[in-house]
Amino acid sequence: MGRWEPGARERLVMAAVDLFTEQGYDATTVAQIAERAGVTKSTFFRHFPDKRELLVAGQETLSRLLSEGIAEAPAGASPLEAVAAGLERASTAMGPMSRELAPRLKAAVAASTELQERDALKSVSLAAAMTAALVARGVPDPTAALASELGVLAFKRGYIEWSESDRAAEDGFAAHLRKALDELRAASASLG
Repeated sequence: MGRWEPGARERLVMAAVDLFTEQGYDATTVAQIAERAGVTKSTFFRHFPDKRELLVAGQETLSRLLSEGIAEAPAGASPLEAVAAGLERASTAMGPMSRELAPRLKAAVAASTELQERDALKSVSLAAAMTAALVARGVPDPTAALASELGVLAFKRGYIEWSESDRAAEDGFAAHLRKALDELRAASASLG
């Protein structure tokens, strides 16, 4: 495979997650990931500084899309309506590869404490991006932080539901995100 073969980044992520699941995160080397993906080690390092960063591939894009969606929500939107707009925008970045990767990623994260820590940091980062976007809209910080945490929880729940749902179903990722956020909104209202 040529060194400039398209899709190298995606193949590296898929190869890494598969290897993490098969043999564990600690036992997996960058050389093995590169070999499985059909690229050189130098190609790996052009895309990722180390194997830990594979888990958060796309996080910057996701944070940006969430923030843009929140910023572009209608002026009178409530904090949760703005978060819903952010989730809707973020759903555009989630294609077939994301759906295919989900069960493998879940297994790899479950098997590694280090990957669990990276996943938790990813959630914190996404919540921080949404909080900053809400605060920029004039939402008070505690309200913005709470709405953002609900947004992250909705994203995680919606992602799991979407990845485990019938592939032939017409409903896309955005529908699963809306449903998850609606369920969380109802649950939080019942806290009294």
